Amino acid sequence: MAHHLDVLEQAGLIERFASAGDRRRRYARLVRGPLAELGVAAARPAGKVLFVCTHNSARSQLAAALWQDRIGGSASSAGTDPAGRVHPMAVTAAQRAGLDISSASPRLFDPSLTADLVVTVCDRAHEELKPDHRWWHWSIPDPVETATVDAFDAVIADLDARIATLQSRGTP
Repeated sequence: MAHHLDVLEQAGLIERFASAGDRRRRYARLVRGPLAELGVAAARPAGKVLFVCTHNSARSQLAAALWQDRIGGSASSAGTDPAGRVHPMAVTAAQRAGLDISSASPRLFDPSLTADLVVTVCDRAHEELKPDHRWWHWSIPDPVETATVDAFDAVIADLDARIATLQSRGTP
């Protein structure tokens, strides 16, 4: 498998990086550009989506808001260790993107929450939980760690690009 990952990385189809959670695990991420040129896209899920990160103060909140705005489907968010409030820079970044998360508040992830798809957007949450094989994992850097406008805008751009890829697939 390592050989095949090396080949894919050398071809520019994937990139590998260390986990932001335990820093021991390594993840591979598809590079969207070459796949888009081939006409390859992910299937768009139907139903309710739940986005999960550790503190539920930025990435998962932004992902749920973008999903609702871009796809129009039902989306919510939760955290494994929720913060006391949504990070103010996430609120202002959302406003710059035309989204309103000013009334959002972090909530605790509960395994009994019903969702057709669960997407972990942070490595720590992905590693803490026992994800079902049907869950997705989007490794998104935590903008709170650097707390810069660029970091929050980069998260929105990354999430928006992932959602746009699914949106281009139309209805499932």
